[in-house]
Amino acid sequence: MADSHQTLRCPACGEEMQKVFVPSQGVNIDICTKGCGGIFFDNREFRMFDEQDENIDDIIQAVENNDFKEVDESLPRYCPACGAKMAKNFSSIKKKIQVDECYACGGKFLDHGELTAIRNEYENDLERTNDVMKFVYNEMGVDFIHQDATKSDRRRSPLQKLFNKMIGL
Repeated sequence: MADSHQTLRCPACGEEMQKVFVPSQGVNIDICTKGCGGIFFDNREFRMFDEQDENIDDIIQAVENNDFKEVDESLPRYCPACGAKMAKNFSSIKKKIQVDECYACGGKFLDHGELTAIRNEYENDLERTNDVMKFVYNEMGVDFIHQDATKSDRRRSPLQKLFNKMIGL
């Protein structure tokens, strides 16, 4: 789903969300500046801000020096962009931070402080992926890297190799 231009309501507290334009990425991020401080990312926007070297100054400026209200994280949340029920998932294999994801449109909602916490978990996506691969190899016992891989197989990513191994290719 493309960047929404409509005014959205926060899925956690129901307040109207403010659009904060991030010029470096050319997108509007929806932030609950008058309620709970949550942030909604339209499909694919989150990937622009989840690594430590990606600039989030505009987002930080929108939420700093605010006293946000507490929300009940156990209540179901509905996507502010499309209305579908959001699913709760962990942000990484570490299972420390839970985020709300919309499987219908790809949006993600983070409660106040979760963006910074997610960015602090790993320095970059490669580190995050390597942690997943270690988990799969050590915890699940899946040997997906073959020393005698064919030339075409070497071009596949480790995740593609894992997927192929899991489905029996």
